[in-house]
Amino acid sequence: MNSDQIAGKWKQLKGEAKIMWGKLTDDELDRIEGHKDKLAGLVQERYGRSKEEAEKEVNRFFDDRA
Repeated sequence: MNSDQIAGKWKQLKGEAKIMWGKLTDDELDRIEGHKDKLAGLVQERYGRSKEEAEKEVNRFFDDRA
């Protein structure tokens, strides 16, 4: 899924992201607007993942929903 598709579907995907990463707030998910790099940064920060782990997790999340 490319960046434009993600941004267009973000409102739908946001709920699924909230289920997957419950420590992220609705405001944070609104602010990132579906940007993979911002989501990976939040996942890294909140869950103590390495940058690479967070990026893989976020990429897998979006790839599974393509």
